Amino acid sequence: MYGWTMRTNFHRIAYEALTVCNAVRPEALVRAVGLAGLRQGDRALDIGTGNATVAVLLAEAFDLQVVTVEADPVMADLAATRIAASVATDRIDLRVGTSGTVLAQIAPVELIVAIGATDPVGDGARAPEAMLTGLSRLLKPGGALLWGDLCWKGTPPDPLRQLVEMNNTYATHEGWQAAARSAGFGVALAEVSDEAVWDDYLTTMDRAARDWLARHADRPEAAGVRASADRVQTLFNFGRPHLDFGLYVFLRPNPA
Repeated sequence: MYGWTMRTNFHRIAYEALTVCNAVRPEALVRAVGLAGLRQGDRALDIGTGNATVAVLLAEAFDLQVVTVEADPVMADLAATRIAASVATDRIDLRVGTSGTVLAQIAPVELIVAIGATDPVGDGARAPEAMLTGLSRLLKPGGALLWGDLCWKGTPPDPLRQLVEMNNTYATHEGWQAAARSAGFGVALAEVSDEAVWDDYLTTMDRAARDWLARHADRPEAAGVRASADRVQTLFNFGRPHLDFGLYVFLRPNPA
């Protein structure tokens, strides 16, 4: 579809093995999107599409017109393959670039999906309220933001916070909801993934990377894939007791 030729990386290998690129199940996403009050043909923006599972779900299950964004060309190649195989491929527009560039090109939509997205607004905003406020401007009145991200279980050790928050800043489960209300949203859904979902997510990624390494130890990418797999494994072995994954539906009110 796009004709890219490129080396693989850990996330390409891991996300190809995953259904959803985060610790959340597709059925939870379907239930969450169902709370948004969408109609056939409404427009959605999916930021950080990864393997495009969410974009395909929005188009196939809800008959939405979807603009989906991916900054990493390696991941965009995987997304393009999945989108091309979908029966709803004509309703999915994959944009390869940073979120800031793409967001500047589109009009407000009825639904925004940002699940585990790095720099979702594209303006360098990192704090929870700032990110949510930035995304609210891209929603039509009455629109919905499906947000998913890490959340802290209380106050984490400083070394862990520094490692995890190299890109975005995170909140507790209650803190994400408070940030949404401060950004002008109502909260329609707030839940955390259970331990079985976490286990499946982490085990699937690690197994995919180790299996790939066993088959391709002589590939030039192998050292980088192994280093990334080891880093992710170490991070979550240390951080798991302090982390949840939260899924939220935030609603932008209609003006009175």
